[in-house]
Amino acid sequence: MLQIEQIDSNKRSDVIRFYKIPFPLYADSKLWVPPLWSDLSMQLNRKKHPFYEHSDADFFIAVKDGRDAGRIAALENKPYNKYHDRKAASFFLFECIDDFEVASALFERVFEWARKRGLDTVMGPKGFGPLDGYGMLIDGFEHRQTMMMSAYNPAFYPRFMETLGFRKEVDFITCKVDRNQFRLPERVHSIAERVLRRGTFQVLSFKNKKHLLNWVPRFIKAYNAAFVKNWEYYPLSDWECNFVVDNIMQFLDQDLIKIMTHKDEVVGFILSFPDISAALQRTRGYIAPLPILDSIPPPLAIPDILREVSRTEWLALNGGGILPEFKGVGGNALMYSEMEKTINSHFRQFHFGELCQVAETAKEMRSDLANLGGAFHKNHRVFIRKI
Repeated sequence: MLQIEQIDSNKRSDVIRFYKIPFPLYADSKLWVPPLWSDLSMQLNRKKHPFYEHSDADFFIAVKDGRDAGRIAALENKPYNKYHDRKAASFFLFECIDDFEVASALFERVFEWARKRGLDTVMGPKGFGPLDGYGMLIDGFEHRQTMMMSAYNPAFYPRFMETLGFRKEVDFITCKVDRNQFRLPERVHSIAERVLRRGTFQVLSFKNKKHLLNWVPRFIKAYNAAFVKNWEYYPLSDWECNFVVDNIMQFLDQDLIKIMTHKDEVVGFILSFPDISAALQRTRGYIAPLPILDSIPPPLAIPDILREVSRTEWLALNGGGILPEFKGVGGNALMYSEMEKTINSHFRQFHFGELCQVAETAKEMRSDLANLGGAFHKNHRVFIRKI
């Protein structure tokens, strides 16, 4: 017997039940990174997550023969639809046993949910905001997930999507850079030097996080203006912008954040982070004192994560932008040149880098990947279907 149950996201027991579903599915995987309990519980919190300021979501669990067999979230992002003139619902947090009947039932519930709201399309995976990553892994199954920036999933998920009648909407490519092979072309440094001599742009150096925080209001303004032509863009509210900043500040090193200014205004940025995936696997995504999973308690999570920041060999670059009016005048070259100098002088620990989730529609960033010598690593696809 198969049934689909809508959970009450105000009930902690329901949220925990929803959270626990993927763990047995990936019990033998060394590549999947557990979701942070704090992140998922926030996504389901209608009072604390800024998404619910303007939009709505519901959450469903598939129960087969008395056991939880899958889950899915259905979302309607109203500002996104308004900006792009669409009537689209999104699905997110999909997990399922290798059983097409279960997957089909979950998606039929999402289709029903969308139709009741007058929507005519379902696409995804697409989450609650820019920190959630985009798409379903379709290529690169041999590589470990990078923190929570991009999903890992079984190879049968994309097959389910195609059988359900979904097609490609947009792909997000992740490239790998090997330190031993990484050298910015000399022409990039030459362009950067000319830009510095002109005095048009400046790349800031931060003494500490407090110094960086002083620039947050101007960074937020630039962040909200840099991606206006991107497929995934919609105007973020002030609450959403501050939510993004608060989250990325948790484990960052201010030296790995490059902010470019023009006349004291932020016009470009590159965000990079030490990859703490190994620590998240050890802690199983839970950093509070007591585990919610029926398993051995995790290690002391915060100290373990902080140690991983200083010893990981992987650097994740996940967020780079420049205001449209300042593109094509050397700003990108300047920021990449300064990032390379910083890594070579202060971060010898990093041997590999991932340039995460660049949409195929972001032509300038795709050009940057080629200039940086990035080699294909993973592909995540956003699927779409008319309903």
